[in-house]
Amino acid sequence: MTHRTRGGRGRWGARAPLAIVAILAPFLWMACGGDEGGSAPQVALASEAPAVRFDQEGAGPATAPQEMEDAAAGLDASRRTAIVQASGRVAPAVVTVSVLRTERYQTRSFFDPFVRPGVRRSAGYGSGFIVRAEGVILTNEHVVRGADRIMVTLSDGRDLDARLVGYDDIVDVAVLRVNAADLPVAPLGTSQGLITGEWVVAIGNPFGTMISSSEPTVTAGVVSAVSRNIVPSSSDQGFYLGMIQTDAAINPGNSGGPLVNVMGQVIGMNSSIFSRGGGSEGLGFAIPIDRVLRVAEDILEFGEVRRAWLGFDVEADTADDWGRTRGVRVARVVDGSPAAEAGIRPGVRLTEANGRRVTAPLDLEDVLLDLKPGDALALSLAGGGRPISLEAETLPTERAERITALQDLDVITVNEEVRAEQGLVTESGALVVSISPELQSNTGFLPGDVIVGINNARINTAAELASFFDGLRRGTRIRIFYERRGQVGARDFVWGG
Repeated sequence: MTHRTRGGRGRWGARAPLAIVAILAPFLWMACGGDEGGSAPQVALASEAPAVRFDQEGAGPATAPQEMEDAAAGLDASRRTAIVQASGRVAPAVVTVSVLRTERYQTRSFFDPFVRPGVRRSAGYGSGFIVRAEGVILTNEHVVRGADRIMVTLSDGRDLDARLVGYDDIVDVAVLRVNAADLPVAPLGTSQGLITGEWVVAIGNPFGTMISSSEPTVTAGVVSAVSRNIVPSSSDQGFYLGMIQTDAAINPGNSGGPLVNVMGQVIGMNSSIFSRGGGSEGLGFAIPIDRVLRVAEDILEFGEVRRAWLGFDVEADTADDWGRTRGVRVARVVDGSPAAEAGIRPGVRLTEANGRRVTAPLDLEDVLLDLKPGDALALSLAGGGRPISLEAETLPTERAERITALQDLDVITVNEEVRAEQGLVTESGALVVSISPELQSNTGFLPGDVIVGINNARINTAAELASFFDGLRRGTRIRIFYERRGQVGARDFVWGG
């Protein structure tokens, strides 16, 4: 099954972009010296006491103090490998992320047959790394999901309260900020050009506060593969795309920590492991650092992640008896979209996207995940010819006019573009894009719901919904019809607003 390496919690946060079956998915878990016998001890003793000459027959040649010091220096230098130096560069910037959550649960005892609601506090933990000296820290979204309080423990042992600046549950990245200055910063590299087989180091805090020392744990391995697409198990949701695979040991609590190359540069964020029992089995996965930083920069600058839209959907072209796809074809193109204007038509077969081979729908999703509005996408089609170039646009839901239907409810009008982006069944209505926690608790509505009718009146636009609410009087009984995940439901209310 899939496990992120947060301390024993293991829920996925990102929404699934495509439905796909994977044979190995049930086993993926969220991750949450010298020679023995004498050289090093002899050198240490020799450096602390005068050298002794042995003149007896058979005792061997005498060793001069200078020779012993030279040997000690050479051995010490040989111990300071590239892995040791890389760990030393990054480890001071690695932190432990501890969270407290409030959970609701149902109780029933032998003596009390009635189900009663309860509330309890639970703790979780993970890792993170500092990217700005003024207190900006990156970690996994699943580490801090649902947290009431977040505390960061620095490598020097200091505990600091942290604030969640923003997060992206699709890529599984969160940005934290602490009130501190002159913090050690992790050197950042790139995930481009990684070589399968090159040495890497995973740094983090497995098992969180169960280990008393605040110094992070270091494990070494190699890059086992790149551009791995990981699908969820039946108990989880969300996809990991374009992941770096490593055999460096990653355990619960390592989530959010850095994966580092031998030059001491962060090349990825440790996130999940493939495991039958929850422990490390040499199959760990890290989010490429280039993707992590793109998400973090958007959150810091805009407060949200700006995603690109091209206006077409794809599907697997063919599959063998084992479910392996052999190509990708265009399933739908939205009128007026960048894809339509570039001449993309349903049924055409795609072979490459921005120079990367496309053999399955997730390969294309991986490429699109790194696009920003305004970026170009070059698509190669089966049969040869020149690649078709498209310019990505902002998501339709972000371009659409937002209307406040209630004080704490923002909606937009569903049109063809919004419908295609969200995968909606209904062709019109008012899509909920923002709702306060209080109103969400009182009404049960969630972002992504589409209000399609109230009582006997059809709701076609966001403006119609706002107008209807403005005309309601307190105490009026209403029934609201809505779409959620392709299913239509209804809720009854006595209007109190």
